Amino acid sequence: MTQGTLHALDARTTRPAEFGRDALIVCDNLVRIYRTEAVEVQALQGLDLLVDAGEMVAIVGASGSGKSTLLAVLSGQDEPTAGRVRVGRWDLAAMSRRDLVDYRRNTVGFVWQQAARNLVPYLSAWRNVEVPLALAGVGRRNRAARIGELLDLLGVPDVADRRPGELSGGEQQRVAIAVALANHPEVLFADEPTGELDSATTDEVFAALREVNRALGTTVVVVTHDDAVSGRVERTVAIRDGRTSTEVLRRPDEGSSTAEEYAVMDRAGRVQVPKEYREALALTHRVRLALEADHVAVRPDRG
Repeated sequence: MTQGTLHALDARTTRPAEFGRDALIVCDNLVRIYRTEAVEVQALQGLDLLVDAGEMVAIVGASGSGKSTLLAVLSGQDEPTAGRVRVGRWDLAAMSRRDLVDYRRNTVGFVWQQAARNLVPYLSAWRNVEVPLALAGVGRRNRAARIGELLDLLGVPDVADRRPGELSGGEQQRVAIAVALANHPEVLFADEPTGELDSATTDEVFAALREVNRALGTTVVVVTHDDAVSGRVERTVAIRDGRTSTEVLRRPDEGSSTAEEYAVMDRAGRVQVPKEYREALALTHRVRLALEADHVAVRPDRG
């Protein structure tokens, strides 16, 4: 079930079904506020988002839109201020320190934009992937099998003995993806994983992420500022001013694919009207709504 739909009543209880009950990732009216002595910044302002198991989703938005804050909350690096956020069986607003360690070690993997944050510079690619496996207590034989599987899958088996400084940017990121996947996470989060790469290498890294999604069934959530990424994934969610604003869905169509953009209605019935629409019709503080037979009309207030 997607955002913006009215949820059916449970026939047994006559209560509304839980929002996102069957989704792997659920953000329900998620709020994150940062406070200093003089300033309060609302990075997330009642954001709703559902991601199903096995999806590959890109989250896009301008700097300051809230997309990196969202990823920090979902990956357990930050805490929500209000609202509900769940990943799998974990309620991220109610985890103990021990739960958080378990969650970050076994449920989610994370890839940063900067290779220096992903890889230990004095270890080979093989040893970098081995670190999370050793910390999890995986036996040596099983570690070797898992490392070989991941490096093969990501197309970098020939760099196993090289250190990060001896790798290209694309190779570094693919090894970083292998590190993040070492302990079989349900979700792989990537924050601007191609931000420092050229377009050809970006295509290689996204191809690797798609292969991870296809071959392993891992849910992949990528945050990026690059709107062109929508052509590389089946679903792109745009965030503006701390809320989801639009979604682009790509569907197979006789050997190719077609893309269609939708405005996202949140649980309070709010829709962000694109700037070009507002300017074209001079929509400002107040608008008139009219319920037609099969649509809602939005008109400027001429009074």
